[in-house]
Amino acid sequence: MIASGDKAPDFTAPLANGDIESFTLSARHGEAPIVLAFFPGAFTRVCTSEMGTFQDRLGEFTDAGATIYGVSIDTPFALNEFREKHGLDFGLLSDSDRSIVEEWGISMDFAELGVPHVAKRSVFVIDGDGTVTYAWVSDDPGVEPNYDEILDAVRTV
Repeated sequence: MIASGDKAPDFTAPLANGDIESFTLSARHGEAPIVLAFFPGAFTRVCTSEMGTFQDRLGEFTDAGATIYGVSIDTPFALNEFREKHGLDFGLLSDSDRSIVEEWGISMDFAELGVPHVAKRSVFVIDGDGTVTYAWVSDDPGVEPNYDEILDAVRTV
């Protein structure tokens, strides 16, 4: 599992931002601090609440210089629909092949639902050098992150 102080593993993934384009983490280091908010699945109650809270507080994160991206295993098409339905003004990254959640060590199974390898609810803050400066990972998908703590982490980058 990726921890604070580690280099963020680079990846390329589809970015759902109204359109669909390619996103490579290392090419975005200039947007730092970058907040990667991994969530298990679009259109679920807690994930919708989490992404909605990031949207509600987007101005605070933007004022602190941060760029937010949500990340899930959903397809980019589903993520664009999720963005539109919930009025999200930040991009969502599709890890539909589950390679990112595997490499970052944050994969979990919803065996009872028959959905393997979804993202654990996790938040990482990455600085301009690609170093993780904040890492929070929950084994309980029903728990949302501490948004104030994330904002404080962003302000220290």
